[in-house]
Amino acid sequence: MKLLVIGSGGREHALVWKLKQSKKVEKIFCTPGNGGISQLAKCINIKADNIKTLADFAVRNKINLTVVGPEQPLALGIVDEFQKRKLKIFGPEKKAAQLESSKVFAKQFMQKYHIPTAPFKVFTTYAEAIGFCKSVEYPIVIKVDGLAAGKGVIVVENQDEANAIIEAIMMKQSFGKAGEQVVIESFLKGQEISIMTITDGKTILPLLPSQDHKQAFEGDRGPNTGGMGAYCPTTFVTDETMEHINDFILKPTINGLRNENITYRGILYCGLMLTDNGPKVLEYNCRFGDPETQAVLPLLKSDLIEIMLAVTDKKLSSIAKLDWRKGFAACVVMTSRGYPNKYSTGHPISGLKKNWSNGNFVFHAGTRKENNNFFTSGGRVLGVTGINNNLKGALNSAYSMVKKIKYEGVTYRRDIGFRAFQPPHPEGVIKNE
Repeated sequence: MKLLVIGSGGREHALVWKLKQSKKVEKIFCTPGNGGISQLAKCINIKADNIKTLADFAVRNKINLTVVGPEQPLALGIVDEFQKRKLKIFGPEKKAAQLESSKVFAKQFMQKYHIPTAPFKVFTTYAEAIGFCKSVEYPIVIKVDGLAAGKGVIVVENQDEANAIIEAIMMKQSFGKAGEQVVIESFLKGQEISIMTITDGKTILPLLPSQDHKQAFEGDRGPNTGGMGAYCPTTFVTDETMEHINDFILKPTINGLRNENITYRGILYCGLMLTDNGPKVLEYNCRFGDPETQAVLPLLKSDLIEIMLAVTDKKLSSIAKLDWRKGFAACVVMTSRGYPNKYSTGHPISGLKKNWSNGNFVFHAGTRKENNNFFTSGGRVLGVTGINNNLKGALNSAYSMVKKIKYEGVTYRRDIGFRAFQPPHPEGVIKNE
């Protein structure tokens, strides 16, 4: 089989790495790819949002399956375009991708189908949003409606902060058209987890639960990023909790979409908060998480291509269960100094091993390769994943490798996984309001 993977980050590197292990795969193309991916696949310089050119490439090269990594092409309708041309593609259609591309759509959908989430209001004008913030209890969460590369969710502690954020979004247009509407919702307390599930619109196969670390600095402080690290599986999500999530969140989401005449095929990602009153949805994503994928896929023993083909053929029920490697995986994201704000690139990277070994995996994100040397080319540069029988061992393995990799401006969080060693959240995780 010939595969096309769309994207250029650490998630796409992990996908290419995992897909290449299948005996069914003959060749993988990646558009546009990165320095690390170029060692496993043929990288083609086509941007992820250039949908018609990507479809033309797939036709011309007789691609058997396309796998979409990032959210933007899904929101633009790449699945619709490929299906129109009878091309197999793994991912949800444009209507379904609204769960991620519009926070307003997602919140109103959850409200309609009684899927637990934080109380919220939607605002289309600056004056109404500012007025509302005078009467709320802080902290609150302000979300831009559209796609914002993981940076459009802001927790604010007081009215002055709220005024400044709303002005930046709605008046100064700091997020462009994505901020034409804002969602303001109550702040939820608890443990945040990521549940990625594979579905063909009927059958649901959850992947192992993971935990992301969104904030830039230790202790979950600082601005939101695309993700600074993740580990899998979480230590506090029991089988009972997963059953509750399946019954009250995953199934109602898929059934609700079907009721809206939307068939969801691909990855459904639920960002959840385990609160005193049960799991609640923070957000939906319509693709593999980044960096959660770099912690989840190294533990998956099942053939990923077989799973994806079952989804595209609407035959996921033929796969009884997923096989997992025992133990834990932990991914530490190495970034450029200044990320998620201004940063410099083009710095040589040293300490990278040609071959991954001893349970360490280095997934490239913002890198380019030139004359067999690697250079930084983005904010998130590398995702270093360690595997061990226990979480502490996996974290030690990852951090041991991180310390060997050098480039100018290297930064990373030194506390990935810290919440796993805190007391678990109250027994209320399976309580229903």
